[in-house]
Amino acid sequence: MKNYRTYIGIDVAKLTLDFCLLTEDQQPEQDQILNTQKSIDNFLKKSNKSGYQMDNTLFVFENTGIYSSLLALVLSENNLDYAQVPALEIKRSLGITRGKSDKVDAKEIAHYAKRNADKIKLSVLPELSLQQLKLVFSEREKTVAAIKIFERTKENEMFLSKEVFGSVKTINNQTVKHLKKQLALLDEKIKKLIREDENLYEQQQLLKSIPGIGEVTSVYLLMATKGFTAFENARKFACYSGVAPFEHTSGTSIKGKTRVSHLADKKMKTLLHMVSLTAIKYDPELKEYYSRKKAEGKHTMLVLNNIKCKIVYRIFAVIQRKSNFVNLHKFAA
Repeated sequence: MKNYRTYIGIDVAKLTLDFCLLTEDQQPEQDQILNTQKSIDNFLKKSNKSGYQMDNTLFVFENTGIYSSLLALVLSENNLDYAQVPALEIKRSLGITRGKSDKVDAKEIAHYAKRNADKIKLSVLPELSLQQLKLVFSEREKTVAAIKIFERTKENEMFLSKEVFGSVKTINNQTVKHLKKQLALLDEKIKKLIREDENLYEQQQLLKSIPGIGEVTSVYLLMATKGFTAFENARKFACYSGVAPFEHTSGTSIKGKTRVSHLADKKMKTLLHMVSLTAIKYDPELKEYYSRKKAEGKHTMLVLNNIKCKIVYRIFAVIQRKSNFVNLHKFAA
């Protein structure tokens, strides 16, 4: 573990960044700057001139998506140690609190950084191809949602007269047609970005060799795992995806059922659910497993969750081995 001498907590907003600088022997120093590259650069220069050694400084801030992206980029370009921490993790570490302000939040984040410096995992800026892939995929998600919304207009046709529905029919058809054309362009852009990155392309082909995993799921897996660099093993990814079971007991009086946590990447969980439904249709091994457990009286969702876990372990196995999935079930006597 690196011995940090300065801890900087940052509360990120759309337009501003609230800083709290914490050291071992000085009172906390607080400041607010604009959330722009020029302001962040000036803050770092000012801190250097004030005698703070940036190579012994840990920056910690909440992962606020696009608003914290610029800060992460500047810190990464300056080779400084930083960690983007989930907001819920920081909130639960504070205990009982009253009131809220950006200035107070920055101070609490700085104290959190100091208390947990030995546990915090430093963040690394994803490669350019992954950053682009994430943005394009986000546009794809919005386009798919828009298509579904506009296609629902057609449901009105059977309840309205031709004269009434005709006032929007042509425009609606043109809108849906245009959105589907844009969706096709976005899908092609995603394929192009992956093809241009040899490592991502190889990983995607390995993922698609697993029964049930298609184009969209493989792309989201690459983004969620940051090219399989963000998770050490399948168990940790299963926890992230909300499919790993956890015990719920306390003493002798509370003996709850083992269940999954609701703290998860809901999109990933949904995709794994769809993969499991496809797998029990077309994968002989998982189909047999599903039938056997159902015959034993197991609940459907319990069996499907077990299949999701099996699929997660398959995913990490093919990536670690760097070889396509082979269904050994067909070779069984």
